[in-house]
Amino acid sequence: MSQQPLRIGFVGAGFNTRFHIQSLTEVRDCEVMGVVSHTKASAESAVNLAKELGVGPSARAFDSVEEMTADSSIDALWLSNPNHTRIPVMEEVLAGSQRRDTPLKGICLEKPLARTLQEALQVKGIADEIGVPTGYLENMLWAPSVVRAREILWRRGAKLSGRPYLARATEEHSGPHSAWFWQRDLAGGGALLDMMCHSIEAARWLLTEPGAPRSSLTPEKVSATVGTLKWNEPHYVQELKNRYGDAVDWSKNPADDFSRATVHWRTDDGRELLTETTSSWCFVSAGIRHTFELLGPDYAMEVNMAQCGASVFFSREVTGDAGEDLVEKQNAEQGLMPVSPNEPAHYGYAGENRYFVKSFLSGTQTKLDFQDGVEVMRLLMAAYKSAAEDRAIAPTEPELETYRPFGEMRPD
Repeated sequence: MSQQPLRIGFVGAGFNTRFHIQSLTEVRDCEVMGVVSHTKASAESAVNLAKELGVGPSARAFDSVEEMTADSSIDALWLSNPNHTRIPVMEEVLAGSQRRDTPLKGICLEKPLARTLQEALQVKGIADEIGVPTGYLENMLWAPSVVRAREILWRRGAKLSGRPYLARATEEHSGPHSAWFWQRDLAGGGALLDMMCHSIEAARWLLTEPGAPRSSLTPEKVSATVGTLKWNEPHYVQELKNRYGDAVDWSKNPADDFSRATVHWRTDDGRELLTETTSSWCFVSAGIRHTFELLGPDYAMEVNMAQCGASVFFSREVTGDAGEDLVEKQNAEQGLMPVSPNEPAHYGYAGENRYFVKSFLSGTQTKLDFQDGVEVMRLLMAAYKSAAEDRAIAPTEPELETYRPFGEMRPD
């Protein structure tokens, strides 16, 4: 007797959700059953994509999160809504779950968990009240090249010459796709919050011995620098206004478009380890600068996610419309260009969705949940506070729970 597939409802229908839907062509035992978005048209667009790809033949657009959550055709939720709507959406999920005859099998939420540590704790608190398994969607922990390189280094290098002691992770590109990312009161921050959540978690995971719990590494202090290097310049301020209208004005409300952080970790046996992470919205090249390194006593690992295994060249005689049909954050249509044959798999979306689908169907504890998202947010807030106060910050500082990098934030 075949297992009934996990029937997924998506909240949000933008760039990220479309990556998830595309990845489901490589995931067994699941199907898209519903989508909710800020407009019915965008939800229907994502529904049509799921139908075109054959991963959601019965999918439909719902009018509200509560309605979709309460519907018996939905088994699990994947939340990809904007940062400032995290708490309202979770409150709708709670209301919808209370109308169900059977509980949801799981809730996944995209990184970062919220805008601040305080909000992240609220999100987790609502999830605890709902009482179903959760998943924190950090796709880089399932990126095949990173997974394979880490496995080899720990199995061969660390086994023979000692554990690794330094991990580096970098993600830099030319800026986000949607207007709300650029509005610090809605997003909660800039490049640090948007992308260093990837890098800090991936670097921590690289340094963690396979099979060991997250608690085997304890963060002791965070030192960081943030800057606004490009997008507050008059020319680029106007570019953002042309793109998004007066809602985005970096001459008045800038955030950070560059950040770097060093985290000092302590192992169970007292050894000090380091992670170095960098994020940027002001890097312009053929695509994303996205690298990972892991170093130990007599070995090193390096992964460059921009090396996708294929490239094409177009001379200046070849012209066309701008787009991202070759690689995410494509910044040119001519010259030597990288090509990603399968971006959803390359960036780990297929692997993470395969894992969470299997976990929710089997009812097993996930290895990355909302509590892990809270701990990532704790480090991000420590990084912002370190940059603002020009000192190292201990993640245990109680002030982090109410810290807001850019002051008051707009509710949904």
